[in-house]
Amino acid sequence: MKDERFQARVAEALGVGVRRSRPLGGGCVADVRALELTDGERAVVKCGSDNARLDIEAMMLETLAATGAVPVPAVLHSEPGLLVMEHIEADGTRSTRGETDAADMIAALHSITQHQFGFEQDTLIGGLPQPNRQMDDWPRFFADRRLLFMGRRALDMGRLPGRTMDRLERLAADIDRFIIPPPSRPGLIHGDVWSGNVLWHRGRIAALIDPAIYYADPEIELAFIDLFGCFGRAFWDRYAEAGEIRDGFFEVRKDLYNLYPLLVHTSLFGGGYADSAARSLDTLGV
Repeated sequence: MKDERFQARVAEALGVGVRRSRPLGGGCVADVRALELTDGERAVVKCGSDNARLDIEAMMLETLAATGAVPVPAVLHSEPGLLVMEHIEADGTRSTRGETDAADMIAALHSITQHQFGFEQDTLIGGLPQPNRQMDDWPRFFADRRLLFMGRRALDMGRLPGRTMDRLERLAADIDRFIIPPPSRPGLIHGDVWSGNVLWHRGRIAALIDPAIYYADPEIELAFIDLFGCFGRAFWDRYAEAGEIRDGFFEVRKDLYNLYPLLVHTSLFGGGYADSAARSLDTLGV
């Protein structure tokens, strides 16, 4: 989008002009920019087509904000093609104390529960649809709404081999065998915790961004964190005290649950992510 048109769109939404804007990285479905406004305030904006459904991202941020469990940017304005958020100061400085705090925050988020797995509406992950029709049965939810849904999407895009999809279907048919013991309750998850979505400032967690929320087995969040090495030992030691890690997570369920982000990345980027998913299936003996 041309800069003049972009600035006019933001000015109309906020009722204040844009003095300067600079591009930020990381937008899968929209341009992301840091803004300096004519009233001296700063903001971050995502701007795209209405298909970007940035209003869903706004809803997810507001849902997380309402819990008080994790820090997120405040939403200043949202519509399907435009999301304006508060600017969060971040210098990238990490610390052991910050990792401990992160464990407390994420454990507190995971303690927020409801009766069923899923969410009241479909959400997004990396701009891709994330179906959330609610179910009592977590293994079936994970198999149908996560593995098979995203696997078929990657297959239809020509990014996942048919033989890997066949293996996913065999896994889905026998999913209960891999989730023992099952989760005692659904927990609210951020859904996309990796280093690019964690804003650090002066050794503390300033904010989590780009959520992909729903109510899940909280261990699926832990598997994602482990997959991309987002946090170190201090996080894991503290989460083991503040949250719950059931027997068999590191041996079996971590690889099982990480099939989902690997399929998401296969759908988004192709490349070696399909091979990584196949190796995870090897590990699971499927």
